[in-house]
Amino acid sequence: MTSRDKPRVVWVTPGSFPVPYAGSSSVERVVAEVSRRLAPYAEVTVVGRLGAGQARSETIDGVAYRRVPRMRPLAYAKAAAAIVRRLAPDVVIAENRPRLARELKRRCPPGCKVWLSLQSTTFVAPHHIGRAELRACFKSADRIVANSDFLRRRLAALVPSAAGKIAVNHLGVDPDAFPSRWDDPQALEREELLASHGATGRKVLLYVGRLQPYKGVHHLLEAMPAVAAAHPDALLFVVGGAYYGSRRTSAYSRRLQRMARRLRGHVRFVPYEPHDRVARWFRAADIAVVPSSAREAFGLVNAEAMASGVPVVATNAGGIGEVVAHGETGLLVPLRNVPDGLAAAVSELLRDPERMRAYGEAGRRRALTFFTWQATAMRLAAMLGVGGV
Repeated sequence: MTSRDKPRVVWVTPGSFPVPYAGSSSVERVVAEVSRRLAPYAEVTVVGRLGAGQARSETIDGVAYRRVPRMRPLAYAKAAAAIVRRLAPDVVIAENRPRLARELKRRCPPGCKVWLSLQSTTFVAPHHIGRAELRACFKSADRIVANSDFLRRRLAALVPSAAGKIAVNHLGVDPDAFPSRWDDPQALEREELLASHGATGRKVLLYVGRLQPYKGVHHLLEAMPAVAAAHPDALLFVVGGAYYGSRRTSAYSRRLQRMARRLRGHVRFVPYEPHDRVARWFRAADIAVVPSSAREAFGLVNAEAMASGVPVVATNAGGIGEVVAHGETGLLVPLRNVPDGLAAAVSELLRDPERMRAYGEAGRRRALTFFTWQATAMRLAAMLGVGGV
């Protein structure tokens, strides 16, 4: 395929974090992971915020990066649009910000298609944007790409007139970066990590993610007394912080710390870790627990845990049921009584090591079949009319 055959795509990140950067949010990670796998099929440029030590312009893994200093959203949209006009792409993708899609459509040259890619319900919620403005933003987009069927349905309910242009493209994981905990080379690293935390021989539960109320970590801590009573050797590691790329605390994260004091010996907090250090924690876990609320659109940690060969206990919330197969790769808990449901499901699995391994190995197979970044990129290529599946 020659460069002349390839569509020109400019992918505009929200500008909140540098890209690519280990301390960025999952949104920037999605763009970085998918764009480099899309590069064989399209001329891809990613526009984002300039980070410390980064060049304003460089090419990484076949993707051209163009960066601007940190600025307010409207100024950022104007700066991004100026770059887009110079590049004259066939498609510009506005990432996870409806207003960004509208501003790019206003400022980009005629004939340039504007797609809106959405990863969560956050920036379509009423406290972020009014319904009339959201309709206008959706109208400006030629295509809207949601990361789950749950999110597609939610968007269609918010703006029924846009339903026909919403497509679904599930997210993924790099299976090489998240090898199975059951592979022999991972066993020594797992034991070394547990030993360094005084956790050798413990039944290890793992939460990975931000410490935000909608992530439901308080429900998990409420479930732990019952888990500890049934399994005195159970130990929960809570890996993450209140904010991306920071060890700053919040009122909620401090509340969690207070809750954990009643569970001394059964809960350990691990401050924020860059994403490239997270995989080792999955390999150390017996069960990954994802206690999210109903607004969780996808939950990358589910795919990462499954790729790591770890069974998942999660709430049957949002798009999680599209990732975790109940009774095959883990257990899903109804939202009506989350703490009791988590406690029962976790305790049930901890009593059955053979079942945990079977779920973990099935999860690895499912992740490699359906939830890889390569698959995500190929579906996007198909939407662009090149390559694809």
